[in-house]
Amino acid sequence: MIRLFAALAIPEDIGQALARRQVGVDGARWRPLDALHITLRFFGDIREDLARDLDAELICLHSQAFDLELSGVGAFGEGPDLHALWAGVAENEPLRRLAKACESAARRVGLKPETRLYRPHVTLAYLRHPDPAEVAAWIQANNLLKSPPIRATHFGVYSSFLGSEQSHYRLEAAYPLL
Repeated sequence: MIRLFAALAIPEDIGQALARRQVGVDGARWRPLDALHITLRFFGDIREDLARDLDAELICLHSQAFDLELSGVGAFGEGPDLHALWAGVAENEPLRRLAKACESAARRVGLKPETRLYRPHVTLAYLRHPDPAEVAAWIQANNLLKSPPIRATHFGVYSSFLGSEQSHYRLEAAYPLL
């Protein structure tokens, strides 16, 4: 079994700008630069033969390169259930189409449909029992985030390995956006 997801990597210069915002919440497990990405579809733990079939489907996707922008910040969860801080992605139809294409590829190889609403974002930190006031202050201090345009020229499938403190990702395959 291999744990996989499709994503757009965040360019280093944008990642550096995000890293400067990764302060101010006690106990936050801030994500390293090489882990910053916009998930297109989380596939989960799948068999290696299904991973090969998925690769064959993703190779056949024909999407064009496009620009996107990060915009705003937020948190997942409320009160004692706050569990992540994120940077948002401005509404972007080509991004939504690419995510749908990844979802369709997953279904064609027999993976279960994703039931959660697609909300593109970059996870900046995972939280354990944060002070809600600190989280609110962080959101207020960073809510005007707006990145310059990011050109998406390819996406990748990454494997995820759970470490003692955080997940580690490895690019398994890259797919061009023409």
